[in-house]
Amino acid sequence: MPVARPEPSDSRTRIIAHVDLDCFYVQVEQRKQPELRGLPTAVVQYNEWKGGALIAVSYEARKLGVSRHMRGDDAKEVCPQIHLVQVPVARGKADLNTYRNAGSEVVSVLARKGRCERASIDEVYLDLTDSAEAMLRETPPESLESINEEARKSHILGLKSEDANDAQENVSKWLCRSDANHQDKLLACGALIVAELRMEVLKETQFTCSAGIAHNKMLAKLVSGMNKPAQQTVVPFSSVKGLLESLPIKKMKQLGGKLGTSLQTELGVNTVGDLLQFSEEKLQERFGINTGTWLWNIARGINGEEVQGRLLPKSHGAGKSFPGPRALKTIASVQHWLNQLCDELNERICCDLDQNKRIAHNFTVYASAYKSCDSESYKKFPSKSCPLRYGTAKIQEDAFNLFQAGLREYIGSHGVKTLGHHHNGWGITSLSVSASKIVPIPSGTGSITKYFHGQYTSPFSKETQDSFVKEAMPLSPSVKAIQSWNQLISCNLRIMYRLWVYKSRKEFYGKIRIHLVLQQCRQMMVLAREPPHHYPQEVDVAHL
Repeated sequence: MPVARPEPSDSRTRIIAHVDLDCFYVQVEQRKQPELRGLPTAVVQYNEWKGGALIAVSYEARKLGVSRHMRGDDAKEVCPQIHLVQVPVARGKADLNTYRNAGSEVVSVLARKGRCERASIDEVYLDLTDSAEAMLRETPPESLESINEEARKSHILGLKSEDANDAQENVSKWLCRSDANHQDKLLACGALIVAELRMEVLKETQFTCSAGIAHNKMLAKLVSGMNKPAQQTVVPFSSVKGLLESLPIKKMKQLGGKLGTSLQTELGVNTVGDLLQFSEEKLQERFGINTGTWLWNIARGINGEEVQGRLLPKSHGAGKSFPGPRALKTIASVQHWLNQLCDELNERICCDLDQNKRIAHNFTVYASAYKSCDSESYKKFPSKSCPLRYGTAKIQEDAFNLFQAGLREYIGSHGVKTLGHHHNGWGITSLSVSASKIVPIPSGTGSITKYFHGQYTSPFSKETQDSFVKEAMPLSPSVKAIQSWNQLISCNLRIMYRLWVYKSRKEFYGKIRIHLVLQQCRQMMVLAREPPHHYPQEVDVAHL
């Protein structure tokens, strides 16, 4: 659901840029193979069927009729001279680490001038307000003897020109106007800063990028792709109305689905600008207070979303699709692919821990599925989560337990054949795992090894710490522990288990302040020496 954020008091003096790398996957491959530069090239996803799906197409190939909606074999029919480069493969699936790392190179350059939010593998938001204000104070554009070529090639929305030479001259005049209002002067400074950053990115990484410069994230994103490749577009506030009047409703973020369709069918709205005819009260009455206010705001180019200042991802994930006949229909095949995905995920979270000193706390398994000959085949496969345990084997074990819990809820225990290689009346069309709730390791913890063994600065006595570590460290599963746990399943002990998880994930990492939880869990630990990471078959994980 769209979130209506209030318009900041400084909304028209903020300078926000959205930087979008041009055909990024292709550029990464061309940097590895310089002989491909200037040639029609496409990057294909790992898939044997019809040459694989295209995930990036160079501009040279686009001019010859190739599009991203094609598959490799189709692209060769349209453009026989095209060079197809396959995404690197690991664990039987696409490995995107090369592209993630290349994207990080770009982010490190862009972050030099302002608060930076990495939106995706090839997109970045920048808050350049402070840098633009500093430039306006110290070296305003009108004081510059010359404007660099990259800035002169900017596109100023609403600025008319007869030809290319005339356009660059008009842009230079617009950027250096001494009679411009404060907001436009800040935009001009932002345009000069972004042009400089884009040149630095090209010099240091060999990648070109395009950008949009505006007073908020929404507008910057809308125009960053208007003039590709390797160009930038500036949106003065005076041109916002014209931009939105011609923008199809489905092109606006969060209006491409049911909400956009509802606006078209019920209100007769075809462009974002058409929303101007409706009052805020009317929109709230029809779509609710929050969504109604958001619609009223976007029709006027208002967006209060802040650049989050995030250089690192909020979560890590690994997934794979199994369309059509490739759907997974046995428990064994599902477990195989869960193991592959968990192996990749563990590698990434350990890399994050090593490089960025961050640790993830939550683990989630997602799936898409269908049922054969079932009127409820539309039912969504439930995602399942649990506290994250580091280590490939542990993550794989938890993933399989969570999947089984979701499968029982999705299809009922009677419909699941436990023998791994038996075909069932269901199919899995996609699987993914993710690690989230990633936070920095508390300062003063010392080395990572000490961190995981509980040897950190703590307000508790050494005796208390040693006692907790002894009780909290996972033990090997035993029949006695499983039998004890089965005997102890009750409402009260489920609550105690939740408390134990909270305690183990907090105190063990140096954050909890509640010693009482240890006492509450002691009885459970005595009777069942192992916390239920290894869920017995009889226990319904979904209800823990």
